[in-house]
Amino acid sequence: MRVAFLGPAGTYGEQAALQLIQLEGLADAELVPQLGIRGVVQALADADCEAAVVPVENSVEGGVTACLDALWEHPDITIARALVLPIRHALLGSGPLQGVSEVLSHPQALAQCSQWLADHLPGALQLPTSSTADAARMVAGSRFRAAIASRQAATEHGLTELAYPINDVPGNCTRFLLLRRGQRRRSGPLASLAFSLRSNRPGALLQALACFAHRSLNMSRIESRPSKREMGEYIFFVDLELPPEDRSPAAALAAALEELEPLCEHLALFGAYPLTTLV
Repeated sequence: MRVAFLGPAGTYGEQAALQLIQLEGLADAELVPQLGIRGVVQALADADCEAAVVPVENSVEGGVTACLDALWEHPDITIARALVLPIRHALLGSGPLQGVSEVLSHPQALAQCSQWLADHLPGALQLPTSSTADAARMVAGSRFRAAIASRQAATEHGLTELAYPINDVPGNCTRFLLLRRGQRRRSGPLASLAFSLRSNRPGALLQALACFAHRSLNMSRIESRPSKREMGEYIFFVDLELPPEDRSPAAALAAALEELEPLCEHLALFGAYPLTTLV
């Protein structure tokens, strides 16, 4: 079993992958680092790996757009499981904090620590990288560069912890998805889907969302993304909390999708799956 994740070693994606592998009971799984979230999904789509772990949502910065777009573009990929991982950022470097003039990290991590950086390193240049661990690798040995990454990345790349924790919101967490190829399940505590509407008219979205409301299917998330075809056309990504097993979650979801489909130009169910939250 080869599992793709956003590399290199020391990323939060690697931490999430290890936890998801354990939860799924995947014996002898091999972690395969990839460059970029799209690269992670593509490794699964091309059958280079049997599973992939990607971040889909952060509690501070919202949806990870590259993941949402990739799910929409690959109908053969399904969500098998989700994990909410606490995120505790550290500032890592090889020199003193006072000498830092450049801070490197993934754009999401930079945004999650923006206030701390403004307070403690207001003059430092912020440089985006493909991952937090890649930032740690790039600053190793530099006296004026620092990286925002995990404590694990400090061990991986021989860096000193200059400050911890530095995320602006103490409860910062990220939801990761374990993706597989195959049939998309319709039974589980949580379901994810996306749709584009057939017509852009007053009340069209309200009518679509009513398909969930009158079946008591709670939306735990809704987010829109441009269709990339024309201005003003959007794809809506929705997470639904399904009823317990004894109330037939598959039947409730199937009925909602049957009512929703005539209203949509495109409708995709990414799967129903279990969710685990770590503390």
